[in-house]
Amino acid sequence: MRFDLLAGAALCLALAVPSAAQSLQDRAGGAPASAPAAAASTADSDQVQFSAGALEYEYNADVVTATGEVRMTRAGERLRAEKVVWNRKSGKVVATGNVAVTNPQGDVAYGDSIELTDTLKDGVVDNLLVVLEQGGRLAAVRGVREADGTMNLDRAVYSPCAVTGSDGCPREPTWKITAVKVIYRPDKERVYYEGARFHLFGLTSPALPRFSNSIAASNDTGLLTPSIGLTRLNGAELVLPFNLALGPNQSLVLAPHLFSSEVPMMEARYSGLNELGAYSIRGFATSSRRTQNLADVTTSDTERAFRGYLDGAGRFQFDPNWSLSGSLRLVTDRTFLRRYDISNEDRLRTTLALERVDPNSYLSIAGWAVQTLRVGDQQGMQPVALPEIDYRRRVPDALLGGTLQIQLNSLAIGRKAGQDTQRAFGSARWDWRGITVLGQEVTLTAFGRADAYDTQNVAATSIASYRGIEGFQTRVIGALAADVRWPFVGELFGGFQRFTPRVQIVATPKTRNIQVPNEDARAVDLEDSNLFALNRFSGYDRWEDSSRITYGAEWALDLDRVAISANVGQSYRLNERPSILPDGTGLSDRFSDIVGRTNIRFGELVTLTHRYRIDKDNFSIRRNEIDATVGTRQTYATVGYLRLNRDIDVLEDLQDREEVRVGGRVGITRFWSVWGSAIVDLTNRAEDPLSTSDGFSPIRHRLGVAYEDDCLNLGLAWKRDYRNVGDARSGNSYLLTLSLKNLGR
Repeated sequence: MRFDLLAGAALCLALAVPSAAQSLQDRAGGAPASAPAAAASTADSDQVQFSAGALEYEYNADVVTATGEVRMTRAGERLRAEKVVWNRKSGKVVATGNVAVTNPQGDVAYGDSIELTDTLKDGVVDNLLVVLEQGGRLAAVRGVREADGTMNLDRAVYSPCAVTGSDGCPREPTWKITAVKVIYRPDKERVYYEGARFHLFGLTSPALPRFSNSIAASNDTGLLTPSIGLTRLNGAELVLPFNLALGPNQSLVLAPHLFSSEVPMMEARYSGLNELGAYSIRGFATSSRRTQNLADVTTSDTERAFRGYLDGAGRFQFDPNWSLSGSLRLVTDRTFLRRYDISNEDRLRTTLALERVDPNSYLSIAGWAVQTLRVGDQQGMQPVALPEIDYRRRVPDALLGGTLQIQLNSLAIGRKAGQDTQRAFGSARWDWRGITVLGQEVTLTAFGRADAYDTQNVAATSIASYRGIEGFQTRVIGALAADVRWPFVGELFGGFQRFTPRVQIVATPKTRNIQVPNEDARAVDLEDSNLFALNRFSGYDRWEDSSRITYGAEWALDLDRVAISANVGQSYRLNERPSILPDGTGLSDRFSDIVGRTNIRFGELVTLTHRYRIDKDNFSIRRNEIDATVGTRQTYATVGYLRLNRDIDVLEDLQDREEVRVGGRVGITRFWSVWGSAIVDLTNRAEDPLSTSDGFSPIRHRLGVAYEDDCLNLGLAWKRDYRNVGDARSGNSYLLTLSLKNLGR
């Protein structure tokens, strides 16, 4: 026990040793300016141009002595000093008093005295301070500057951190490196250390082996900043990323993940940039035990297998109109991403799209595939779309001065063990907008569309209303609409208010909906954003074929630091034909539910958005959604609350849900802060019979402390996940992050 205490005390004393480095603070005078332009323009670039307050010349000794704001320039090298003695025979230049030398790269070297050759490129400097053009400083007791710009420094210190506070007063850098010997290579933009120690917040590390770091933002080969973590399943984790610079525009990062309770995992990231665009791909590979039964919370039936993940993205712009973009996301099994804390997503999409865009047309030829990670979902039921073709053309100033929009669309969806659908349609929409003499804004719309569907294996779809009829089906859609808005503007409380009543009439005949499949219009929800839409279904496969009148109002108030806006509305079906929408969607009866939104902003301190849907019969709240942010950029709190109380049991995409999301950040000091976030599932079985929540089930939460300034990011985070899915177990995980500017490669 006594030995352990003595060893701990010795370590604390070692960390508390103060640095004996030279000062990184600014020197007087700033960087030297060029010699007078007139002199420079008449002299050869290899000659020395200078200016001074006074000049003495000893003819016999051939010595020039310049005093008073001396400036010398030669081949891009600049010197400033109070006094310069130049021996023209030996070529030696000795500068004293507020000395500064700037090289062609923009680095500025300050010193008490500098002994140079007349090329101004090499020499010896006492009490040296180098302010690097790329950011950062080097200070040394003595430095030797070679002709190629290399600097050899004795007893030196390097730091990229600010040396003055926001009040302009000197302050100690957050971190710095002291070394017995330092070599700075401007041509390679690297600093090399021998006998170095690292200092963080005044604590000093033991002596480090020889190493170097880049001072440039460009790509370079080297070790990146490691990260340390701790999880329940994998134990302690150490990530050691190494960057291989394959060129100025390409890099390969190899990052082994070392675990104390599991075999290592390899991560590789390749990224590139060329004249057409940017692309990257990331991969993980390891071997670990997993269970095939995701509902088995005991994970007794496990097997060791290869596991991995691919994640890539890219975009290429061939010319101002044509572009190609895509993403690749594939994983070996459903729990790998959560097991290794890579992602919490439950679906992965792989996409590819060729697009052409100009001011009046758009063409997309795309494809996508879905990989499900959800418990209970069958991968064979997931759709693959290839191809999806969409062409749109806008014709301004068409018939009667309106705008004509033409769209052609085709989609082929296939499933390995499910329903296959091919769809094609062509549509035309004409819109005319005008203002009456009384100030009403009038929009007239005419819409027509012809669809063709071919559907196979419809029996594989469990919900009958999604299937359609097997084989080839056609339908025609048409609609006429008139939309009138009448804004009123006036003063209120020293500001301006706007009140805008709005009425829309839509006439549309009965449409063949159930006869065709429903692939893209399953999640139906009436809200303020689609209340006045021509079709309130989210996709193309379903069309709201009820003639209706929609009415509502918008109100806004703008004061000096307060802005409030709100809207509310409802619709009424003009015909009595049965609706294809089930009870609970807000659109099944002739009168729809009442929907609205309220936004409140008070300066930069408060932002509040409230969305709601109220049952027209008993005024129950069917949708209640609140998003609020209170605070400043330094200290703030966010709250998100959602409750869907729709009582829809017949459609799998419209189950009820209730959850709350909270987050916040508290700035303790200018650089230190504490942050946290949490998601809690408030759904119970009365709201969703399929829910396993008891009405208060935390999903995950995070809590951390962070330090961030101009040259350092330091953080410690704690995360707890409460869900068990196969070998992705609930539990705590911890992550320590440290990022240093210009260190890590």
